[in-house]
Amino acid sequence: MSTDDQTLSALWGEVTGTQPAPPGWLVLATGAAALLTVLARPLWHVARNAVTIAHEGGHGLIALVTGRKLAGIRLHSDTSGLTLSYGRPTGPGMVLTAAAGYTAPALLGLGCAALLAADRITLLLWLAIVLLLALLLRIRNAFGLFTVLVAGGAFFLVSWFGSAQVQAGFAYLGCWFLLFGAVRPVLELQHQRRIGWARDSDADQLARLTHVPALAWVTVFLLTALACLALGADWLLQPLH
Repeated sequence: MSTDDQTLSALWGEVTGTQPAPPGWLVLATGAAALLTVLARPLWHVARNAVTIAHEGGHGLIALVTGRKLAGIRLHSDTSGLTLSYGRPTGPGMVLTAAAGYTAPALLGLGCAALLAADRITLLLWLAIVLLLALLLRIRNAFGLFTVLVAGGAFFLVSWFGSAQVQAGFAYLGCWFLLFGAVRPVLELQHQRRIGWARDSDADQLARLTHVPALAWVTVFLLTALACLALGADWLLQPLH
């Protein structure tokens, strides 16, 4: 085996291998920090961009999976986003694409929790980099490019230069944030709908597509987020069991 092959083999083994479980205090501290970030309005206003990335990425991924043509994704400085896809205006593909946004952060957080429960910290970090690079190719505005590049750069720097404990703390913080952060946008969505500010929301689009009331779709979003939070938290807290 050549030196290059040995290097690649060693790198692959490091990425796919397991890492020691973090201490319990780190799991609790990152969970508390993530919850504070979600609850504190000034912190949430900045950090919510990460949830928007997951939200719009969910729309884009399912659009491609269901055979729709993905025209592009835009992320805005007010933490809103827009995913444009073309295809049939009705049918399962459109329904799944519309439903993917609010469920994506919670499901992504649950996936992260599964990897962390299996002690695959490095794999989680590198998968995040791959997903962000894929998303970067679909971004169509300057703020979106900046946001995704900053996020990808943070993951790369931590995964490449961070100590094992720094990597674990970063991974757990991100995972906790996705799980907690998936809940608040759904509550905000219903508040905006109630005061008439979100008449073309994902839930309202789904209501028109399926003839199922928008409130029922909001309930589905909320139950999905809460279920992922409960299950993900149980997995993340395994080191304390």
